[in-house]
Amino acid sequence: MKLQQMIDRIEALLKGRALDGWEIMAGESRNLSIEVKDQKVDTFRCSEPIGVSVRLLQGEGLGFSYSTSMAEADLSRMVDNALVGAVTQTPDPCNGLPQAMPIPQLTGLFDPELEQVTEEAKIARAMDLERLTLASDPRLKRVRKSSYGESFYSVAIRNSHGIAAEYCGTSVSSSIAVIAESKGDSQMGWDFGFSSRFDGVDVAKIAAEAARKATALLGAATIPTMRCPAILDSHVSGEILGVLASSFLAESVQKGRSMLAGKLGERLFSPILRIRDNGLLEGGMATTPFDGEGVASQDTLLVEDGQLLRYLYDSYCARKDGCASTGNASRGGVRGLPHMGVTNFYIENGATCAGDLLTGISRGLLLVDVIGMHTANPISGDFSVGASGFLIENGAITRPVKGIAISGNIMELFAKVEAVGDDLRFYGSIASPSLRIASLDVSGT
Repeated sequence: MKLQQMIDRIEALLKGRALDGWEIMAGESRNLSIEVKDQKVDTFRCSEPIGVSVRLLQGEGLGFSYSTSMAEADLSRMVDNALVGAVTQTPDPCNGLPQAMPIPQLTGLFDPELEQVTEEAKIARAMDLERLTLASDPRLKRVRKSSYGESFYSVAIRNSHGIAAEYCGTSVSSSIAVIAESKGDSQMGWDFGFSSRFDGVDVAKIAAEAARKATALLGAATIPTMRCPAILDSHVSGEILGVLASSFLAESVQKGRSMLAGKLGERLFSPILRIRDNGLLEGGMATTPFDGEGVASQDTLLVEDGQLLRYLYDSYCARKDGCASTGNASRGGVRGLPHMGVTNFYIENGATCAGDLLTGISRGLLLVDVIGMHTANPISGDFSVGASGFLIENGAITRPVKGIAISGNIMELFAKVEAVGDDLRFYGSIASPSLRIASLDVSGT
């Protein structure tokens, strides 16, 4: 069933209701997940979810309900339930729905050729990834999981204020986790690739990177406790940035759960950092023409020359602060209400070649993995987590390191960035290039 026809049916059910506003969202997708082990298909999953949801405004109450059934009785019940929610909800003057606005036309979200790719070719891709990875080094002994995933998806939103927007897209991904063993030691390497197109994912590159990560740390040992310069590779710096990301959300600021609350205009970061949230980024995992409530996606510069310029907003938080939404209402599907979230959130590439970040470090660390960064305090920014990487001596990597811990404060860490690499890479919707930190506390033996 076409999404617009679904929305037409719901709008017809709303006619004659005593409403101050309404929003209808419809979505459908077709998903495939394949996992391969020992050149055999271990998992093959397909799903085709479809659904619709409504938000109904009555006075200062905003009710919500959804349905995954398109039966008339179930759709009527959905509308009734949303109305009950609007009437019984505690009134809030900031409740409302966004006004219509121009929606950008994005290209590259949909691959029309993906549907022509056979299931055999998709299975072969996961098998090729496993085969290429294991063949690259005799120390690679087994693969935990080699996967292929894809999704065809469509989203449509219409509301009583004139918003009527729809888009469709495709996503393709592959990933692998491999174990390397040598002299009684074992290490795991993982890598991932994503694109909107089938031919946009390079399994040979994924295989080579996963193999490199697994074998490079073989023979790692601990080091003495020290305070030293450190390089955070793009994966580690992205993980740490992910903890900070929620502090840019106006909801976190308004609730006093942000490291950045009350600090607009202050120079909190290293002057060489530029941080942005770009819902329009070409090839981004979170790129869409509009957000979860139909507001146009935007490219928002958040930090420049180390200065905090602005926060991110959805419509509700924008009404609270008397400003405009930045298109940051996130929505995982029809089953949930819009909530605040980042889109493609990242630190911009710097001017230093990533390989040159080691230059001038007499003794320090290159960190390639951290364990437990999610345990960092999202309000104070304090963290203490396990880590692994490589010892740097006289500007060169000398040996792998494990069994250490790093500690500090996220805001202080980003203030001490003294060089930014040129190797920005997204592993999800949050990313950073490699960063060189002036000093970091490292606990070892």
